[in-house]
Amino acid sequence: MKTLDDYQSGQILLIDKPLNWTSFQVVNKIRWRICKHFNIKKIKVGHAGTLDPLATGLLILCTGKMTKRIDEFQAQTKTYTGKILLGSTTPSYDLETAIDKTYPTAHITPSLIKATAKKFIGEIMQFPPMYSAVKKDGKRLYKMAREGFKVEVKARSVNVLEFEILNINELEIEFKVVCSKGTYIRSLAHDFGKALDSGAHLIALRRTGIGDFNVNNALSIDAFIEELNGI
Repeated sequence: MKTLDDYQSGQILLIDKPLNWTSFQVVNKIRWRICKHFNIKKIKVGHAGTLDPLATGLLILCTGKMTKRIDEFQAQTKTYTGKILLGSTTPSYDLETAIDKTYPTAHITPSLIKATAKKFIGEIMQFPPMYSAVKKDGKRLYKMAREGFKVEVKARSVNVLEFEILNINELEIEFKVVCSKGTYIRSLAHDFGKALDSGAHLIALRRTGIGDFNVNNALSIDAFIEELNGI
């Protein structure tokens, strides 16, 4: 069982983030539990890379002095699996918002899907979604989007190392992506739909890896609390 000194000296915690939780909520929950367990008022806890509420999977948390390495972990490559639905788009590029447009899909074949995926491998330019935590003039884009503002955002250079089509079930595409820091999988899904002369949005996302860290070695929040309490 880890001691207070262990957590203050610095720990790397691998957490499997549940659906509908923000990364900030996970950090707050873990920090509060550690403080409660050791009867202390505060301890440093931070995460190394945000996951959207509608995504699940690997979240690296750092405690105490290990928080100094957060930037190092954030810079590592990320691995995701997920599902893209063809033929429709949403303003958020995922299921957070309702479908706003539908598109033809009769021309889309499995061979076209696989060939188009290959076009996204390498260094690409990508616009972050309007419904994202990116800041514009000091304000989060998602707040501006919810208030009805339309703003111009700059494209970013990101690197897609792998974009593998795992399964095609009519208009539902299962995929695996390995990519650099800063890559938005929602934007990738949106741009993928455009490249198919149609539309698309993300309907499921799971982060399975960050560098050498794998979600198979991560704990659920409940499992971490049980381990903390020595259960």
